[in-house]
Amino acid sequence: MEATTDPAKTSSFVQSIQNWFDESLLTTLLEVAAIVLILIIGKILIVILKRILRHAFSKSKKINELMAKFLIKVISTVSWILVLLIIIDRLGVNLAPIIAGLGITGFILGFAFQETLGNLLSGVMIVLNSPFRIGDYVEVGSLSGTVREMDMMCVTLATPDNKRVILANKLVWGNAIVNYSFTENRRVEMGVSIAYDADVGKAKQIIRDILATYPEILTDPAPVIEVNKLNNSSVDLVVRPWTKPADYWSVYFRFQQEILEKFREEGISKPFPQIDVHFPDGSRTFLADSESK
Repeated sequence: MEATTDPAKTSSFVQSIQNWFDESLLTTLLEVAAIVLILIIGKILIVILKRILRHAFSKSKKINELMAKFLIKVISTVSWILVLLIIIDRLGVNLAPIIAGLGITGFILGFAFQETLGNLLSGVMIVLNSPFRIGDYVEVGSLSGTVREMDMMCVTLATPDNKRVILANKLVWGNAIVNYSFTENRRVEMGVSIAYDADVGKAKQIIRDILATYPEILTDPAPVIEVNKLNNSSVDLVVRPWTKPADYWSVYFRFQQEILEKFREEGISKPFPQIDVHFPDGSRTFLADSESK
C-alpha cells in the first residue's frame, strides 16, 4: 500500500514556513532600521553637543583651547559609549552581566595597559593644570617646539626645523615643562666678547645703538648690557634685551650679524687666545689658536 500525502497539509506547512521567514525578515529589518536610526540620532545629538560645548568653552576665561579640545574628545567618546549601550540593550542583551564583568575586565586591563592608562591620566593632569596652550613654545626634557595639538594620549609639537614630534602624555607630565610663551615678554640671552685692549664703554654704547633700532625690543624693562666675565683672553659682555616670544629668534640672529659688522667698522678688536711667555730678558706675547697644545 503506497503512502499518500494530503496536499492541504503540505500547503499549510509550506505557508507556515514562509510566514515565519517573512515575519523573521520583517523583524530583522525593523531591528536594523531601529539601530541605524539610533546611530543617526546619536550622531546628530553628539554633533550638536560638541558645538554647544565649543561655544561655551570659547566664552569661558578658565578653559583654554587645549583644555576645551581635550574635554570635548572625552565627552564625545563617553557619548558614543552610551549610544553603543543603548544599541546593545535594543538587541535584547542583558546589560547587568556586562556591567558586572567590566569591573573584573577593567582590573585585568589595568595591568595589561598601564602605559595607556598612564597616558590618559597624565592627559587629565595636563588639562587640569594647564601648563601650556595650543601655540605655546615649550621645552619638554631635551625636546622643544610649538604645541600644535593634544588628545587623550599624546601631545604634538612642531620643532623650529619643521619636524613633527609626538610625545606621550605620560612623558610630557613626567618631565619638567618650560613654557617660553607663558608670559607676554621673553628675555633674549646673548653674549659678546671683546679684546682686553678694546674700549668697553664704546662697545657697550655700540650695542645700545644697535638695539635702539629694533622695534621688537621693549624699552621697559630696558636692555641689560654689562660685563659678565673676565676670561683669559677676552672680556665677555652679557646682552639681555626683552621682546615678545614670537620675535626672540629674529632679534637674536639679526643682532649677531650686525654687532660683528659694527665692531669691525668701529675698530673694536675681536679677542684671540694668547699666551704670555716670560723669558729672563723680558716677556713676549704669542697668539695661539684654540687647538694649539
